[in-house]
Amino acid sequence: MTTPPSPDEGLTAAQLAAKYGLSVSGARPGLAEYVRQLWGRRHFILAFSQAKLTAQYSQAKLGQLWQVATPLLNAAVYFFIFGLLLGARRGIPHHIYVPFLVTGVFVFTFTQSSVLAGVRAISGNLGLVRALHFPRASLPISFALQQLQQLLFSMIVLVLVMIGFGSYPGLSWLLVLPALALQFVFNTGLALIFARMGSKTPDLAQLMPFVMRTWMYASGVMFSIPAMLAGKDMPGWFSDVLQWNPAAIYMDLVRFALIDDYGSSYLPPHVWAFALGWALLAGVVGFVYFWKAEERYGRG
Repeated sequence: MTTPPSPDEGLTAAQLAAKYGLSVSGARPGLAEYVRQLWGRRHFILAFSQAKLTAQYSQAKLGQLWQVATPLLNAAVYFFIFGLLLGARRGIPHHIYVPFLVTGVFVFTFTQSSVLAGVRAISGNLGLVRALHFPRASLPISFALQQLQQLLFSMIVLVLVMIGFGSYPGLSWLLVLPALALQFVFNTGLALIFARMGSKTPDLAQLMPFVMRTWMYASGVMFSIPAMLAGKDMPGWFSDVLQWNPAAIYMDLVRFALIDDYGSSYLPPHVWAFALGWALLAGVVGFVYFWKAEERYGRG
């Protein structure tokens, strides 16, 4: 007795899936659906970032005070080397150099920490990625949010530094809010980009500290870019590139908001437009770039 042929005989895997309504396990959702899923996990993102922030210095006796002590110690080292030994205060009035330097260190550390945490967001949490189903962008976003919370905690000390050097609260201080909001979007985009890159190339985590240190030295954390380039035989576009790089843009905006004698003459033209443009570029490109590899994270 012969067995009758199956009605599915000769159908490809794709045709069988379409016929019976099957889909690939872990398949990447559409972009709009992915955004909806992320919004649904917003409480997880916030809780995860807070847990990471609490655990970061849990083994240290000073605990969360290291969130403030670390950038302050860095600022003290930079002040001694660049401010005193190398004369990097040129072009900046002496009475505002310390607020100038501390603000630069705090703001740049916000970007630096977000990028370095983003590189390890997937590769450093493979157990979580493989065990649970959730939008993988939750991880780099939560790490960027963790760094934002850490910066806001550090802003208390930054305010005390400003007051101690004669810059008192005023309406201009409100400009810190949009400046840091744009920087957060920019940082999140970078964290998403490097999270995808780091998921396949874990060695990138060893390289990025050198990249970030080079970026810091080129962004005017310890010196005024126009003052340092004044009198040097440099093409005009070179100065523009340095001043319009995103790290310098966000530092300048926060300095302008907080430091009384750091006026608009220190800012490059169209500074807010560049701040918005960098945030949108990094945020959109980073999100789409990360989403494109959603189904590959944690595999292989």
